[in-house]
Amino acid sequence: MNMAYLNLSIYFVLLTVLAIPLGKYIALVFENKITFLGFIEKPIYMLLKISNSEEQNWKQYTLSLMFFNIMGAIFLCILFTAQKNLPLNPEHFDKLSWDLAFNTAISFIANTNWQSYAGETTMSYFTQMFGLAVQNFLSAATGMAVLLVLIRGFSRASIKTIGNFWIDITKSTLYILLPLSIIVAIILVQQGVPQSFNNYAVSNVLDPQTVTQVIDGKNHTDIIKTQTLPLGPIASQEAIKMLGTNGGGYFNANSSHPYENPTAISNFIEMLSILLIPAALCFMFGEMVKDRKQGYSLYLAMSIIFILSTIAILCFEARGNPVFNQFHVDQLHSVLQSGGNMEGKETRFGIIGSGIFAAVTTAASCGAINAAHDSLLPMGGFIPLFLMQLSEVIYGGVGSGLYGMLIFAILAVFICGLMIGRTPEYLGKKIESFEMKMTALIILLVPLIVLLGTAISLLITRD
Repeated sequence: MNMAYLNLSIYFVLLTVLAIPLGKYIALVFENKITFLGFIEKPIYMLLKISNSEEQNWKQYTLSLMFFNIMGAIFLCILFTAQKNLPLNPEHFDKLSWDLAFNTAISFIANTNWQSYAGETTMSYFTQMFGLAVQNFLSAATGMAVLLVLIRGFSRASIKTIGNFWIDITKSTLYILLPLSIIVAIILVQQGVPQSFNNYAVSNVLDPQTVTQVIDGKNHTDIIKTQTLPLGPIASQEAIKMLGTNGGGYFNANSSHPYENPTAISNFIEMLSILLIPAALCFMFGEMVKDRKQGYSLYLAMSIIFILSTIAILCFEARGNPVFNQFHVDQLHSVLQSGGNMEGKETRFGIIGSGIFAAVTTAASCGAINAAHDSLLPMGGFIPLFLMQLSEVIYGGVGSGLYGMLIFAILAVFICGLMIGRTPEYLGKKIESFEMKMTALIILLVPLIVLLGTAISLLITRD
């Protein structure tokens, strides 16, 4: 366990060291104090016919956000159903069925990235790049845009406008997501993650296998002498998959696949990428509301829960499966084995790499996994469920984690204000009945939707 504590300490220290300056940089970007990509921004604004100083009220902002994402969903559906006739499809994958296309489009638009297909046998290079990877950028940028609206509500004395959605999403993509993705993608390529437009590679296997199949009532025996190795623009999608807390994998096995996550170093980089922007947004919040202590307080509260949760997973999984004790199975760490409960885990990551990853990805609402979470021991599996039950606000998704945490902060301030008999305030804003009604609505809305969805699914599937 000493090695586990060392790995977690290095991870947390490095995360903090990188997140603080990144948070300050993000604040400067949205305060229009960093404009070195203005030569790219201006043509975009000209195309959209907006001024870089033009702002919107809440109705205009909301309509812009909804229109943008609805058009994105329509574009993805068209792309998926036309895949067969589009370029960069060396394996000649067929189009997706309308229901799978719609399911996938909605999933990626909402940053849920739930997948009911195997990417390496379903999606072409073109679809992966211009459909899924692009939406990974835009859904993360949308989350940041919503967070900015809330921050401006706290930081401005009188609110008539709340920024401009088109400007916010452009800056999020150009100045934050794109540069970080390039850096992470280069590191992943160096670690062995493929980035190629070549056809799938075919290689001879070292140990040919004989396979017998029954076809039309007759036995057919084949000797498998070759293996197909899927390729594609994997590193570029993997980078934004993690940085945008998206989680939709290029392969069916997600980040446990050796092409998405080949080494212990790539595993560490991917874990760092998942929490980097959500952690940095805490410090950005402190900078933009002109109260750094608030940003540090939010980060500290998240970090305490995250560290304790991660230690719990590591401890429970390192003890091994108690059911095996009656069979005298050796589950202790040694030179020859990793030790602990290794069911559903990759040996190249072990308990430490898998345990920290499980805490990171569920804390951040990221769907990326490098181990089978259903193979965790009961208490080891309880922690990821606990982090999800908190609405995934312990760092959380890009943007969504922090504005979810701020809702809890408002609730806490209101309760404390009632206890001491003072009008609750947060950052100079009074927390009154309307604010509490909205807070309660937001907190209760997600459980309500989950329960309704569960009830409907049970009614539909009931015999």
